[in-house]
Amino acid sequence: MSEQQLKQATLAYAVRLGDDALVLGHRISEWVSYGPFLEEDIAYGNVALDYIGRARMLYSYAAELSGEGKSEDDFAYTRNEREFSNLLINELPKGDFAYSQIRQLLVDVYASLFLTQLLQSKDATLAAIAAKAIKETRYHLRRSRDWVLRLGDGTEESHRRTQVALDSLWGYSHEMFELDALEQQLADAGIGVDVSALRESWHAKVSEILTEATLVVPEDGWKVRGGREGYHTENLGHLLTDLQFVHRSYPGCQW
Repeated sequence: MSEQQLKQATLAYAVRLGDDALVLGHRISEWVSYGPFLEEDIAYGNVALDYIGRARMLYSYAAELSGEGKSEDDFAYTRNEREFSNLLINELPKGDFAYSQIRQLLVDVYASLFLTQLLQSKDATLAAIAAKAIKETRYHLRRSRDWVLRLGDGTEESHRRTQVALDSLWGYSHEMFELDALEQQLADAGIGVDVSALRESWHAKVSEILTEATLVVPEDGWKVRGGREGYHTENLGHLLTDLQFVHRSYPGCQW
């Protein structure tokens, strides 16, 4: 790959990671004022801010690489759903509390492994973003693990809801470990992460936590994919309508 091709690949990579962070951050923010109690309400707000902050760093880097005078807002607010490349699991509705906590556990374990590898990136900016994000992810994982244990090994109703959530989300987890041509090129160049190599460690860690929570680890029966190629569920369009409304109503406005 030429230097220019590598630059363009890195730009696309930064955007897709930014999409992951922005979309999930927005989803998490939907719990603000709806948490089961005040401390958890505040915790959800903080986690959402962590993801939004991560998205800003990644989009800003993408804007810098583009050399077209773009800003982070251009990536967040002016693209439609077909132009987003986030993982599908991040865009699914927040569901009930058990659903959100299971989703968070699956993503947090993945993020802890992914960011550990991204720390070794030859791209200094991506490595620096990973260094900041992994500190937040360690907190996120402690929180989601504690909640899944509490819900799974709690009441009969909390256990039932958590198992239903797990069964509903498991098929979306496989997409996290699919390595496309872009990621393969960047992994070979020492810039990106070979996500396919994370699957075994992820499955072992998640299974350990789920077993402790008295939950049944689902079989790998069904798989859903498409987010990286811009094929999304109907949920992303509705999410972006809310997310982008003010910016699209007052384009170019700053405050």
